[in-house]
Amino acid sequence: MPVNDSFITHSQGQAPSSAVRDDRWRETHLGRLLGHSMRRFDARVLSLMAHNEQVPLALSNLAARDQISAAHVHITRHLSLQGSRLTDLAQAAGMSKQAMGNLVDQCEAWGLVKRTQDSRDARARLVEFTEDGLAWLAAFQVAVAQAEEEFKASVGLEIATVVALGLEAYCM
Repeated sequence: MPVNDSFITHSQGQAPSSAVRDDRWRETHLGRLLGHSMRRFDARVLSLMAHNEQVPLALSNLAARDQISAAHVHITRHLSLQGSRLTDLAQAAGMSKQAMGNLVDQCEAWGLVKRTQDSRDARARLVEFTEDGLAWLAAFQVAVAQAEEEFKASVGLEIATVVALGLEAYCM
């Protein structure tokens, strides 16, 4: 297999076979930084939700005990207020239908969502927020806004604005 020379540091007078690999790029490339940033942001949001009095107590307790993960946040981010079919929800979250089905089962047991008949197709079912789920969603909105403000305070308003605009352009 050929070696990509851009990842090898050559010292003067050393043959390529005795070159030392420089793998610092693996720690600092954009994809890795974005992943770390998203995990940090989600962890902060869930921490804020665990201490929010507007979150239904059972859900707040789950968040406080780290029972709600970033995977569960996918439902919060992607479930339409009008309800979504499981396949659409899985696709929006970038997950398999089976994995999303397991998350929905868990969230349904917690009272966050419910399954209902799709009025447009009797064979299909919709996943919808429950009243507690809507309270969770409202608290999620508040927590996201606070985490965004903390990000701005951490890096400065100008950098935060450039990051947000850059990510928006990149995702579109």
